[in-house]
Formats: sequence, structure tokens, C-alpha cells
Amino acid sequence: MNTIEADSYYDGFRTFEWLADFINLPIDQVNFLITQFTALGLAGLLRSSLNPGVTSPATRHAFGLIFGLVFGYFSFGKQAFHLAGLPALCYIAMRTLDPKIMQRFVLAIALIYLSCIHLHRQVYDCGTYSLDITGPLMVITQKVTSLAYSVHDGLTRREEELTPTQRHQAVNKMPTIFEYFSYVFHFQALMAGPIIFYRDYIDFIHGHRILEAQSLTGHYENKSNEIVIEPSPGLVVVKKVLSSIVCAVIYITLIPSYPIEKVKDDEFLKNTSIFYKFWYLTISTMLVRFKYYHAWIFADAICNNSGLGFNSFDENNKPRWDHVSNVDAFKFETALSLRDSIAAWNKGTNRWLRSLVYERVPRNKTIYTYALSAIWHGFYPGYYLTFANGSFFTFAARTVRRHLRPFFLVTKKYKLFYDAITLLTTKIILTYTTFTFVLLEFKPSITMYLHFYFLPNILGLAAIFLLPRILPLPKQNLQNSKTEVDYRYVPSNGHAQKSE
Repeated sequence: MNTIEADSYYDGFRTFEWLADFINLPIDQVNFLITQFTALGLAGLLRSSLNPGVTSPATRHAFGLIFGLVFGYFSFGKQAFHLAGLPALCYIAMRTLDPKIMQRFVLAIALIYLSCIHLHRQVYDCGTYSLDITGPLMVITQKVTSLAYSVHDGLTRREEELTPTQRHQAVNKMPTIFEYFSYVFHFQALMAGPIIFYRDYIDFIHGHRILEAQSLTGHYENKSNEIVIEPSPGLVVVKKVLSSIVCAVIYITLIPSYPIEKVKDDEFLKNTSIFYKFWYLTISTMLVRFKYYHAWIFADAICNNSGLGFNSFDENNKPRWDHVSNVDAFKFETALSLRDSIAAWNKGTNRWLRSLVYERVPRNKTIYTYALSAIWHGFYPGYYLTFANGSFFTFAARTVRRHLRPFFLVTKKYKLFYDAITLLTTKIILTYTTFTFVLLEFKPSITMYLHFYFLPNILGLAAIFLLPRILPLPKQNLQNSKTEVDYRYVPSNGHAQKSE
């Protein structure tokens, strides 16, 4: 489907089509920007005039819900029905099924519904990036499934059986339908996320602030009911909004010069060197990331402006507003390892994957985690190539680090040299791994791999199978490696995850 056809399919309001023509942006992107800037202003009202000290929780629930519904209908028109349909079915399951098994049915219902929408998108809008409901629906899927598991933990499991994360997310009372849909549709995170767990949201609505280093929330029913007034997020919000705008300008200005579709052209494939191909893919995929930086950083600013995201104070007694942050762009772009890159990208999704899968399955944790992430993202072949390579290179990087890094820790100069090499290697692997996520298609991706002679994969195999034989670990180090915490990762980002 071409751009004109995709644009004609768009169901959102066209009131501001004149503005879209004036600034030369598609109407779906203009509507997205309008909703986000409006949300930024409304968030300030929620933190000031409608703060929990002077406003009832019901009013705050209603405020977030009403404007979330308005944004959804404005942006997606009749497609917004699905934004309500998925959580409605899941809520029915939560209220009618046994809490011991309910969470699995909710997960199945949400994934089946989301998968149908993903497949529908691939049919009518394959390969384009126009605004549709799949983005918000993916976040809603995270919300309803995380809530189902939290209710399951709160109603059916003993506290000593829960991990620290599960313990603070546990919900001991089924939410009312009003609380539930307020949580699902609150305007701060509807359009671009991030996922906010139910306990965090309810603490925000009621004004409870438990200043812990690891989490914004605790079991507030068991804590003091004193309302703690956190510091103003004004300066942080301004910085994030400006950063988001800069990212948007970079993306809009430069992406026309580096469209990813160019790598499918025969002329590009035949008349450019392997080094230029790789350079082009590096710039192209990096520019695409700026689109995500823009959306996620701005969404973070909206949450902060409403009072969501306060995360205690750092060692210098400065307030941190990073509890719901979805990305750290600087850390991602300057990461010295694949692990650090993953830790800085789409952090909310990783928290969700860890909460639902990694901390619950007894074995094959990484496989199940990757599987859920893959299904949640959709069914474009490029996604699965990225996930497969991500898992492979994570294992290869772990092997290289274990066998090579000790030799470079002798002096600061050696360590600096090692860091420079790992920085360069990480950028190369990220490009090789993620360009298929942007390209989406299977055949062009494999064609590009062939032009690279699968060299990174071959080197990765050599690292996994040959490096341990060439540079075996000393017995003492080998014993330490067996007892060392083993970190595994999920393809969409997040914190390192401890393997058992």
C-alpha cells in the first residue's frame, strides 16, 4: 500500500489537515503532536489545580479517563473501539474467572486480540509507519496483563512466595470498573506509553509517595497516609520537552536523505562497497531511533508534569524523575556493550516482560521471554530476525567478555583501549542486528546479510566455540564464572535480568 492509500485509510480527525499541509507533515503525525502537547498542558493541571490534596481520587480518575477517551477518538476515530474492546474482554475475564488461573486467560485474550490487529495492519498498511491503534493497544496489553498477574499475586499467593517486584506490584482488591478503565485510558500514557503499573498509578491518584530507592510505591495501605509533596518537575519537564523537539527536528530533517527503503534497490546493492552499505545502515537506523526518542521522551515529560515518575533523591539529594522513563538516549548511543544498550532502550517493556515471564517460569526463561516479546511486537519477519540475532550476539558477547576482558584490566591504558574496541563493536552489532527491525521484510534483509557474507555471525560463532578453547579460563576464574550472576536480556530492551 502506498503512502496516499495509507493516509486515506487513516480514521482520525482531519480538522487540522490545513496545518498538516502547511508544515508538510502527514495528518496522523499532526494529530499525534496535538494530543501530546495538549496532554502536557493538562498534566500540569492534574498536578496543580487537581492535586490529591484538594481533589478527590474519583475526580482525578475521571479527569484522566475522559481526556484519554477524547484523545483516542480524536486520533483513531472508529478504530478506537478496539482500545476499549480489548480491556473490556480482559476485565470480564478478571471478574468472572478463578484468580488462580485468571491471569493466564487474560494474557491469552489480550495477545490474541492484539495479534489480530497486528495481522490486520500488515494487510492494509504493510511496511509503513502511519499512526494506528497498534501502538496504544500494545501498551494497553501490557497494562491489563500486568494488572491481572498483580491481582493473581495479591489474592492467591503468600507474600513470602513473591519476589520483591511482585510484592510491591501485588493488588489485594479487584479494581472497580471505573478505576480499571481510568488506569487503562489515562491520557498521560495512552498515545506513546510508557507502561505504568497499577500500584504506581493508584499511588499517584491518591497522592501516596513512598520514597524508596528501588520503587515509587510500596504497600501504601500499610504505610503512613501522610501526603509527601515531591519537588517540582518543572525544570526536568522543560529539559525533556526540548530534548524531544531536538530529536524530532533531527529525524524530520535528515531521514529523507537516508530512507531505509534504499537498501532494497539493485543499484545500491551492486554499486556500493560493503563499507558504504554498513555506513548507510548505521545512519539510517540511528535516525529512525530519533523518532522513538522524540515520542518516549515527550511522553516521559507528560507523566512528570502530572506528578508521575518521581523516584526519590539521588546521592546528591537531587530529585530523580526517572521512574517511568522509557529510554536513556545518551546511554544507548554511547554504550560500551550490548548489555548496556539493551538496558537503556524501552525499559518499560523490559519491566513488563520480567514481571510476567522471567520471574515466573521455572526454566528456559530467556526463550519464553523472547517469545512473548516477539508475539507482542507483531509478525513482520524483520522483527524475528532481530530477536534471533539479538539472542545470538548476547550469548557471543558474554563469551567474549568472560574470556578476553580480564587481559585488559591490567592497566588503565589497556582498559581504555578495550572500552574503545567494545564501543565500536557494539555499534556494529547494533546496526547489523536492528536494521531488519526497521526494514521489516525477510527477503531484502537476507539479501543484505549475504552482501555482508554473514561475517558478524561467523565471528560470533567463532567467539562461542573457538575462543574458550584458545583462551580457556583459569580454574579459579572458571569456578567464579559458575557462581557468577548470569545476565540475560530481552530484545526490546531493559534492565539486565538475572538467570537462575
